[in-house]
Amino acid sequence: MGLLNRMGTVITAKMNKLLEGVEDPRETLDLSYEKQLDLLQNVKRGVAEVTTSKTRLQLQRTKLVQNGEKLEAQAREAVKANRDDLAKVALERKNAIASQITGLDQEIASLEAEQEKLVNAEKRLSTKIEIFRTKKETIKAQYSAAEAQVRISESISGISEEMADVGMSIERAENKTEEMKARSIALDELIDKGTLTDLTAQGDDLDRELAKISEKGNVESELARIKSEEGI
Repeated sequence: MGLLNRMGTVITAKMNKLLEGVEDPRETLDLSYEKQLDLLQNVKRGVAEVTTSKTRLQLQRTKLVQNGEKLEAQAREAVKANRDDLAKVALERKNAIASQITGLDQEIASLEAEQEKLVNAEKRLSTKIEIFRTKKETIKAQYSAAEAQVRISESISGISEEMADVGMSIERAENKTEEMKARSIALDELIDKGTLTDLTAQGDDLDRELAKISEKGNVESELARIKSEEGI
């Protein structure tokens, strides 16, 4: 029965291991954390791209402003030279540049708003990911501790079953020992009563009878000696 119980325990443990091995919560948590990190990296790339685009437009705007200032100066020079026609051309170009600058300002403002939105999203996501990471490590530690406790309990259970088997073996050995002792005592009694012949004794039946006669004669001689000494 002990062997069957152990086999049943082993089979149950292996089945539980197969079922539990389908999904390790620690691996699931780590995978989820990696996915969140990937999402955070995408947001950071988005922030970098928006920032780069905004910077590019700002550089373009700076050049247009410089060109507008240059055209303004050229228009003034043309006026001083009584070349109103050239001054008008310079001012027309300056106005066109001003329109471009206005359009760039709108695009830059839109990119700044998008940048701010992405930066805030990045901060919120970073905070959530850090909270998740802390919770993840806590859960993993708790799971590992529980898993270790289960293994210890299973080991203790196995030891208990083994000790039960050992106890049964000891009990059987003790019973057999007691049976052998009782049998030995019974055989000794039968041999003493002459029911059984003690094959280990020295000599045959004749030798034993002669020994008894000799022993009896010695007893009679000793008795006669004592009576003689006592004057009886």
